Amino acid sequence: MQKRLFIILFLIVGITSAQNVVTDVQTYTPQQLVEDILIDSSCITNVQVTNVVGGDFGGSDQSYGYFDATGTTFPFQSGIVLSTGRLSNVDGPNDSLSDDDASGWDGDQDLEVALDETNTLNATILEFQFTSEATQISFNYIFASEEYQENNANTCQYSDLFGFLIREIGTTDYENIALVPGTQVPVKVTTVHPEIPGGCQEENEFYFGSWNDNTAPINFNGQTKVLSAVANTVPNTTYEVKLVIADEQNYRYDSAVFLEAGSFELTTDLGPNLLESTNNALCENQSTDLDATQTGAIIYKWFKDGTELLTEINPILTVADSGTYNVEVTLSNGCISYGEIVIEQFPAPTTVTTTLTECDLEQDGITTYNLFDTDQVITVGNPDLSIIGFYNSLSDAEQQINAITTPDSFQNTTINQVVYALVINNISSCTAISQITLQISNNNLPTYSLNACDDATIDGLTTFDLSQVSSQITPLVPAGATISYYLTQEDAFAENNPLPTNFESTIPNFQTIYAQVTTNGSDCYAITDVNLNVLNTPEISENETFEYCLNNYPDTITLVGGVLNDSPSNYYYQWLLNGVDTGVNTSFIEANQIGVYTVIITGTNGCSNSRDITLTSIEAPIIDNIAFTELTSNNTITVTLSNTGAFEYALDNGSYQTFNSFSNVAPGIHTVYVREIDGCGMSEQTIAILGFPQFFTPNGDNYNQYWKPIGVNDSFNTDLDIKIFDRYGKLIHLLNPQSPGWDGTLNGKLLPTNDYWYLVSRSNGQKIRGHFSLIR
Repeated sequence: MQKRLFIILFLIVGITSAQNVVTDVQTYTPQQLVEDILIDSSCITNVQVTNVVGGDFGGSDQSYGYFDATGTTFPFQSGIVLSTGRLSNVDGPNDSLSDDDASGWDGDQDLEVALDETNTLNATILEFQFTSEATQISFNYIFASEEYQENNANTCQYSDLFGFLIREIGTTDYENIALVPGTQVPVKVTTVHPEIPGGCQEENEFYFGSWNDNTAPINFNGQTKVLSAVANTVPNTTYEVKLVIADEQNYRYDSAVFLEAGSFELTTDLGPNLLESTNNALCENQSTDLDATQTGAIIYKWFKDGTELLTEINPILTVADSGTYNVEVTLSNGCISYGEIVIEQFPAPTTVTTTLTECDLEQDGITTYNLFDTDQVITVGNPDLSIIGFYNSLSDAEQQINAITTPDSFQNTTINQVVYALVINNISSCTAISQITLQISNNNLPTYSLNACDDATIDGLTTFDLSQVSSQITPLVPAGATISYYLTQEDAFAENNPLPTNFESTIPNFQTIYAQVTTNGSDCYAITDVNLNVLNTPEISENETFEYCLNNYPDTITLVGGVLNDSPSNYYYQWLLNGVDTGVNTSFIEANQIGVYTVIITGTNGCSNSRDITLTSIEAPIIDNIAFTELTSNNTITVTLSNTGAFEYALDNGSYQTFNSFSNVAPGIHTVYVREIDGCGMSEQTIAILGFPQFFTPNGDNYNQYWKPIGVNDSFNTDLDIKIFDRYGKLIHLLNPQSPGWDGTLNGKLLPTNDYWYLVSRSNGQKIRGHFSLIR
């Protein structure tokens, strides 16, 4: 009665919400969810749920249960679902954020170990045991998450975790089988998604299902395609399964895994899907064997695209066409193991047959070919195609044996010989064979000569513009022909090491190189000699710089052209000043203008050389200021000039120095001298440094007879007001700075030995006080 009531309730819900997935947390026990919904098979026995963990939402809701998608666009009609949030938030449509948490809801250490992650929480866990009759089991699932954020870089960084962990009873290590097919990569938001513009490149995009809008039948932003979790098992052995999904780092943005009802079944491994998107599809005209061999099997049924292949009853099926292939293997106990594989095919590489024409200088029909010259023609310029070998016969090419060992210098043995190129698609690894016919060209071209002047380094080597030869050849060859140049005939035939258009010669004075004309991109039309002649260039001196003293203007200095190892009269001259022709055409020029003089020297063969002679200015020093200190124990003088240059400085009759200051200068009248070091003039200036003697001895011996300030004469310090006092402050003398000095008397009487004081006043208001000794 209870089951009928449940069906009626679901019919009522279906009528009101036929477009959306509906969940149920009450009707089925965990044992029923696993045994009756997920497995529902008598071939998988001893099913026993051993542990269930979910969020505690006060009894009205939980984080796992049943879902019904009948009448919706969801890929599964029904099954069980595990979530990191409330199951009621799983129901469609996608019009709200599933973002739940619950008190005391921890993570799972087994999941963290299996996925090599940390810090999980909100783990929903469903653990059970089972015994299988087959060597492999599988079930189908879809992973969905709010962390799928379309055009949002968060999709590249954040993902909840889930795992389908399995181990044999009695062992300790789980194996996670929720993997991206064909890899060991766990299925997560960050491992299965399209390209996120501005965020990251696509990751396993083939297995991404869809971005979900507000009409989606589930309440998650995105989901994977239907995936299968596959585990190899030992028949009649008991295994433990731990289905677990958990938030990672925080509880935000929930995720869910949907398990298809009845999909937990015995399976037969037919190998990985052969798909173009994963670059392992079959090549055209290639076949592969599907092997469904299984212990205890009694009947094999094969299907292609849903249609049974009635004549195929063996365990191995050879297939050469694309399609979805299924097998049903009936075991001796009546159980059926199911297998499926999707096979796609790459088209064969598109190539063309071609001819290759090479020049034959000996006219015997035998010459050397670079078979790689056919590359662009054979591959039609497709960058995904490349030639991996050349062969003398079609059978060798098909078997990929006896490849030509020197295809870049292959010598034919017969006229119009045919060889074969093996072409591979670098993406699919599929191959094709193209035919090449080797032909001979006997066209002739004249020998060409090209002259060029030796360059600035006189060594018989210079740069030749080979386009000048090309302009002579072009009118004589077919339109669109390509002209290339080589150092040797061997390089020309092999088309190795082509020379640049501006070729730097490698042999002094004279050298022969070779021009090759090709048509159709690779066919040799003709090869001819090109003789390169190096003409003598005047050998002249290096660039120079001279100095001109502006104080000597308008006198001139003579600048010479600088021809070396020859008479200057054998050349033509042109003189430029700062790029402007001076009109002077002699081997020298008289110069008194500052600037760059360029002399162009040309020989009778038309080859020129040039050099620059730079004339820089110097001038006599101009003293701007002389700063000095006085009345100190270390008087200094510093000279400032108003112009720059290389100057030397001297004080009075002292030696010249390169720095502009002097120290420990005694009081007195001094002359400062400044000269230009190359003799371009000198300047001088006299200064007075004021000082006062410490004593004088007016004793009639003509030494120190008078006391007066030092640094005073008719030109300096004439404005001093000087008063002399005795030690008691009595004024005893007014001293005129231009007089010989005080003789030590007062009113004609000699004053005694003693200390006397002075007060000096300057016109600028400065007061100077001090004392001195009169010694008899």
